[in-house]
Amino acid sequence: ITLAVNLIGCLAWLIAGGGAINFGLAILWLILFSPCSYVCWLRPIYKAFRSDSSFNFMAFFFVFAAQVVLAALQAIGFKGWGACGWIAAIGFFSVNVGAGVVMLFPAIMFTAVTILSALVIFRVHKIYRGGGGSFQKAQEEWKAGTWQNPPVNQSAFHTVTGNTLPQYPTVPRYPCGDEWS
Repeated sequence: ITLAVNLIGCLAWLIAGGGAINFGLAILWLILFSPCSYVCWLRPIYKAFRSDSSFNFMAFFFVFAAQVVLAALQAIGFKGWGACGWIAAIGFFSVNVGAGVVMLFPAIMFTAVTILSALVIFRVHKIYRGGGGSFQKAQEEWKAGTWQNPPVNQSAFHTVTGNTLPQYPTVPRYPCGDEWS
């Protein structure tokens, strides 16, 4: 949502006399970062919690920390980056007040995203460390190759948690004709 609001802010910036490069980059960020959020951090954190994989936690921490830094840079709002941050919005008030007001919305949203993302990464780190995770454990997983071997991950997961679902046959047996009564 923040990237879509940023696109609207950059459109107002363009219409009021700002550079077209900001609008073009805003389109690029919207198209590029939306699917990348799923692939780069949502999937690793899901896999990390599902299989208790320190390697996937580390992948999440690395990528999500980069996202926090990028969101902070977008909140600051350097000109030519395709983000309506604080510097760009406040600086544009002298040119066009209406566009400056519209540009404040993405600045506020980028700031909120930065703060909330930082809180999320601290919260996940607290959960990870509370469960006995460490960087050393991630290195051991990397060396052993267990992070890329799903049967090993599943057997380790089931060893720790036990089977949560009863074992059903793969082909269900349906009653014949008169057994339905």
